[in-house]
Amino acid sequence: MKIEEPMGAGLTRVWQIDDVIVDTQTAFQHLVIGKTAQGVSLFCDNERQSTDFSQLVYHEALMVPALLLAQKIERVLVVGSSEGVVCQMAVAAGASVVDHVDIDTEAVKLCAQHLPYGYTTSELEQAEQGNGPIRVHYTDGWEFIRTSAERYDIVLVDLPDEQDDTDAQHNRLYGEEFLQLCKGLLTEGGVVAYQGGCPTLWRNSTLVKCWRRFEQVFSSPVYFGSDEHEWAFYFGTTVQNPVETMVARLQTLPYRPETIDALTLKGSTVPPISLR
Repeated sequence: MKIEEPMGAGLTRVWQIDDVIVDTQTAFQHLVIGKTAQGVSLFCDNERQSTDFSQLVYHEALMVPALLLAQKIERVLVVGSSEGVVCQMAVAAGASVVDHVDIDTEAVKLCAQHLPYGYTTSELEQAEQGNGPIRVHYTDGWEFIRTSAERYDIVLVDLPDEQDDTDAQHNRLYGEEFLQLCKGLLTEGGVVAYQGGCPTLWRNSTLVKCWRRFEQVFSSPVYFGSDEHEWAFYFGTTVQNPVETMVARLQTLPYRPETIDALTLKGSTVPPISLR
């Protein structure tokens, strides 16, 4: 089986799936889990979401800066991120409550059943029952955040990339109104974390749009471009010296990242010229 992943205008990337484990249409997306040259891999609507080989680089780039920027790490909200890896990282960093919201029940369950990272099936069952720090909610992220009376130290949104010129249902979770709703749930010194897009020149239109929204909503948006992956991440915060703060806090963070050190924090927080 081959999957053609759209990379930009007139450009696709072809994935060879040597062993198809799951090929199904959930209520929200076409989901494939299979073995590639990068190990067991997850695809949603023909877009690679994660692979065993590179998922840790991706998930640490998304979560670790938020852990370092947040004034405290007690309550975390995660929207999307079906694999559950960032929820586990939050607990390892000291969070006592992690609310994980995902609209696609089947996708979350299939990830737990078949991916060698993230939730196991037993861990997911416990989270579904609310037995432990992670509580899984199968519902629309917009409605959960709009109606929530809770407050969080970190609100993390990890979705497939925003789609240009389509009515993809997750696009609304990239808009300025939703960012404002996320910001409204923060405790003092809290952080909003986002998968921001791809900084490569031929695929950066959604990256630029997302950054402009962060500039509108947050006084001190922070950019983090993974130096070993093709994605960039945004963090809405009030921290005035974000790089210095992250480097200082890295030494005492209970979660010990494997793919980010002090030099990474200094080198990956300079936005590309397209954003500056």
